[in-house]
Order: sequence, then structure tokens, then C-alpha cells
Amino acid sequence: MSKPVPRPDANPEADIEAFRQVTSATTRAMADDGELEVQFGPVQASLVGSTVNLPTPPRDLAYEEVARIRGEADAIALRQRHHDPALHRARTPADENASAVFDAFEQVRCETLGTRHMAGVAENLEAALEEHCRSRGYAEIAQGEHAPLPDVLRMLAREALTGQAPPPSASRMVDLWRPLLEPKIAPALAELSELVDSQRGFADKSREVLQILGLAEDDDLMDQDPDQGSEDSEGEEQDGEEEASDEDSVSADGDPSDEAEGEEAEGEDGDQQMDVDETELSLSSLGEDEASADEQPPAPYDGRNEPFDGTYHAYTTEFDEIVEADELCESDELGRLRTQLDQHLAPLQSVIGRLANRLQRRLLAQQSRGWEFDLEEGMLDAGRLARVVANPLHALSFKIETEADFKDTVVSLLIDNSGSMRGRPITLAAISADILARTLERCGVKVEILGFTTRAWKGGQSRERWLAEGKRANAGRLNDLRHIVYKPADAPWRRARKNLGLMLREGILKENIDGEALMWAYQRLLGRSEQRRILMVISDGAPVDDSTLSVNPGSYLERHLRDVIEYIETGNTVELIAIGIGHDVTRYYKRAVTLVDAEQLSGTMIEELSSLFEADANERPVRGGGRRASLRSARPGRGQRG
Repeated sequence: MSKPVPRPDANPEADIEAFRQVTSATTRAMADDGELEVQFGPVQASLVGSTVNLPTPPRDLAYEEVARIRGEADAIALRQRHHDPALHRARTPADENASAVFDAFEQVRCETLGTRHMAGVAENLEAALEEHCRSRGYAEIAQGEHAPLPDVLRMLAREALTGQAPPPSASRMVDLWRPLLEPKIAPALAELSELVDSQRGFADKSREVLQILGLAEDDDLMDQDPDQGSEDSEGEEQDGEEEASDEDSVSADGDPSDEAEGEEAEGEDGDQQMDVDETELSLSSLGEDEASADEQPPAPYDGRNEPFDGTYHAYTTEFDEIVEADELCESDELGRLRTQLDQHLAPLQSVIGRLANRLQRRLLAQQSRGWEFDLEEGMLDAGRLARVVANPLHALSFKIETEADFKDTVVSLLIDNSGSMRGRPITLAAISADILARTLERCGVKVEILGFTTRAWKGGQSRERWLAEGKRANAGRLNDLRHIVYKPADAPWRRARKNLGLMLREGILKENIDGEALMWAYQRLLGRSEQRRILMVISDGAPVDDSTLSVNPGSYLERHLRDVIEYIETGNTVELIAIGIGHDVTRYYKRAVTLVDAEQLSGTMIEELSSLFEADANERPVRGGGRRASLRSARPGRGQRG
């Protein structure tokens, strides 16, 4: 697919609409489903029922973003066309990790069928896969145990089926595992490439790969899907009945026969089983936590059915970190990222600059000095001497200079640094924070800029410790927090300006645990001496951490966020405001704005801060229920309230 050539007379709105229509039609054609509905919005690509959800295309239709969206649409369409869900469910292993690998293999099979005769589809899928790996920080993985096994095996299977090497962001991660995995599964992967046209045959061979890796039990591989039963002969049915009766009689005798079967299976495996055990040992830090043949641990338990008292807690805080932005990146790279941010800032400078100047005028007007006139003492009012000359009996007039009562203020910007913010949203968040920091600093208002994410995807060292200590039920938060200080309140903007470029760095954005981040920012504000404290939260979604939610109730993180918000809003020591990008934050915060387009972010932030400074905090009425910003009211340059 060649890169598009910019047209001087291009109409962005018309081009975006044309892109949507073409992508929708192509998706339906590739899926061979004329009833398939394609929707675009601030979401991740997914298929829900008969609706394909795709991310909103960028306004400039950048080549990389267009290829990524097309690749995600192609992947969904190919699976819809070549995938039998009933057969897949019947053959899927029960183990969660084995199921993830099995599903990854099936996706590779569907995509391979689509790329045989369509080079453009292959390029689109490559772009989508590269973005998938880049956004998850796979390029930064330096140790094999930190790599997600399903994606590693997906790359190896894709390479075997299509001949395409892993994308650049994943090549290092895959190379860490090649010496261990390829000697075991290379022959089986080669056989997979010959079974692409048969989902059943491909599924059976995929399960053999899982068995080789120790991710699936022998009993799982003996299961058959319902279609196979009708193909058996009468003699086979009789044999099956006799075997069933024998099993019934054996099971009535007790467990010793089961132990005998286990010993027999162990003897048949021989040296091969020893190699598999080594693989399982290496995968323990990834959540596999397999036991040896001699051990008999209790069945793994995810904590969902244990009595739960609703108390939020972390399994351990030992691996959490609060880090300065310049500690996460070399100075030279920070400078390069800052230059990149400045390039994004240039086209928006005039629009955002006008709004920033308006905010500055409002603040300076409240801080300006005034005069009291017609006093009996003070400074002589020279402007009123004319009436004394006209009437010498008139008393002299004096005046006294006064200052407006403007509270000493600090503003904290807490920015969601989750993976879903990547691309345009995080770029605009960094630009907006930069503009606000400069504007408020000129007005004597101190600003701190904070970010929150996690150190790893799907759990880090916290999860590893939980696995090593026996998977305790109700484990609580199971990921390592990373809270980033981009600009302390007391640091001038010129010293911290380079740090904001860190938001554009690959691999920084991971998962988001909003409740603890909000409490962290709140406690930092409580330690400030300013009379007025304002906390502005910028986020694009509800709290998400797969590792934590896999062992706790589904509402665990969201309920904690609501508790923290209620605590802050009822405390009346910090004024809390939230801006949601494509996510309805009005469900959580009393004062909130929801944006349907990240392009509105800068103007909305400035307008909301302006409204906060228009009246004293004690006199301003509290607005409940929040409000949703329309496209028009929150668009920068409109000069209207969101």
C-alpha cells in the first residue's frame, strides 16, 4: 500500500467520511456478511455481535494510523469469514493460558488465509500488529520472563505460516524465546502450515503444540467435538460403551487406578517430559505456575468465590514507584521527544494561545489593584483638585490603594498515562499541560503535572510474588504502580519543559489504576501551603488492570475510584474536576466534562479553569451530575463554555 500524496485542495471532513465508507464496505466484503455493521468511535477495535467497532480515524488521515485501522478491520473481517465459533469453543482447552495461546493460533490461521492473494491486506495486518506490540512496550523487554507467552507464540506461528518475521517492536522479545521454544515446536508449527484450510485439523495440531509446551493436559486432547461422534461406526460405539462400563467399575473401586494411569503416562513421556518441565519452570513468572508430577497442590483458585469484605488493598506496595520524569529517560532522548512535542504544538499555537491569553487576562484582572476615593487621609487625589480650584471651600480629597483578595492557588494536573491514551490523546494532553503551566505561571499560580500508569502489563513483580506465595485468595491490587512527576509545583516551567516529552515515549503508557493515583495527587496537594487547591484529572476510560481484575470482583477498581472521589469531594479541601476523553466521567465526578473528540481537550481545560477562577470557591455553587461537552461548545477557539 503506497503512502497517500497530500492534496492542496483536500477537504478533511469529506476525506474522513470517504475513508469510513470505504473501510465499512471493505470490511463487509471481506467478512462476506452484508449485514455487518461498522461503527467508529473512541474505542479499541472489537466485534460485538454483528457490530464491528473501530477507532475514530485521525483528522489528518496519517498513513500509519490509517494502515493500523485498516489492519484491525481486516483482522476482524477475516476471523468473521473463516472462523467457526462452535468448533473453536469445543476444542478450546480449559486452562486460561492454554486458551489464550490456542486463540492466538486461530487468529493467525484466519489472517493467513486472507494474505495469500491480497498483498495490501498483509501490509495492513503488519501495521496493526506493529502498533499492538509498540503500544505494549515489547521493544523494551530485556528478559524473557517479562514477555507475554501468547504473543510470543503468535509471532512464531505467524512466521511459520506466512514466512513474515515478527514486527520490529517484537523481534527482540521473540528472539529471547527462540532458543527455548523452536527446538520443541518447530516441527509441529511446520505441520500447522499445511492445515490452514481445515479449522478442525489446525485446532488438533495446535493442541498438540500446547501439550508439548506443558500448557494442556493429555485428557484435554482426548476430548472430541460433537460432529465427530456421528462419524463413528457401530463397532466403535460398542467399544465405547464397553470402555465406559469398565471405567464405571474402576471408578467405583477408588483412586489407585488413576495413580497407575499417571505413572504409566509418565513412563511413556520419558526424557521429553523433563524438557517440558524446564519450560514450565521458565514460565512460572508469566502466571503458568505449573507443578511437577510428584507434587499435588490444590487446584488453582482465582479468589472470586471467597467471601469478600469489599476493602480495597494492594497485595504489596514494595514494587510501586514515584519517579521523576527525567529518571525514566536519558537527557538526549528527552530533548528529542520535546522537539517532537514542539512540532505537534506549532499548528495549535495560535488557537490555544488565544484561549490561554483570555485565561491570563481573567486572572490578572482579579489580582489587579484598586483605589478607594474621597477619603479624609491617604494620598492626595490629584485628579480631583479641579473642584478645589473651582470652590476653595471644598475639602481636599485623598485616596488609598487596595489589592484584590485573590487567594494563593496551586493547580495539579493528573494525566492518565494508560495505553489507550496513545497517539493523539496523549499528545494533546501533553500540549495542553504545557500551555497551562506557562500561562498560570505568568499569573503567579503554581502548577504541578503528574502522570499515572503501571510498570508492567498484566501484573509485574507483585503478581510474580503472588504466584510464588501460592495464589492467595482476595489478593487485591496485583500490579506495580508507576506515578510520574513531570513538573513539581515549585519548579519553574523552563526547568521541567523537557519532561513533558516523556509522554510521547514508546512503552511508557501501560495500564491505569485511577483510584490510588487520585489519592496520591490529593495527598500531595494537602501538603501544600496555598489557600486554594485545584485538582484536574484527564482520563479516557475506567480503571483497567487485567492482573488485578482477574483475581478480584469485576468492579473492584471502579468501586475504589468512586470511594476516593467521594472522599475528596466531601472533604472541601481540594476542588476536583475531571475531563473524560471518549469516556463518560460524569458518572463518577460531580464536576466533569466528557469530550467526544480529543481535539477539544486544550480549549476545555482552559475554559474549565477560567470558570473556576471567576468566583471565590466558597461562593461558587456546586453543580451536581456533571455535564457533557458538545462538539461545538468544547472546541478550541469557540469561546463558549463546555
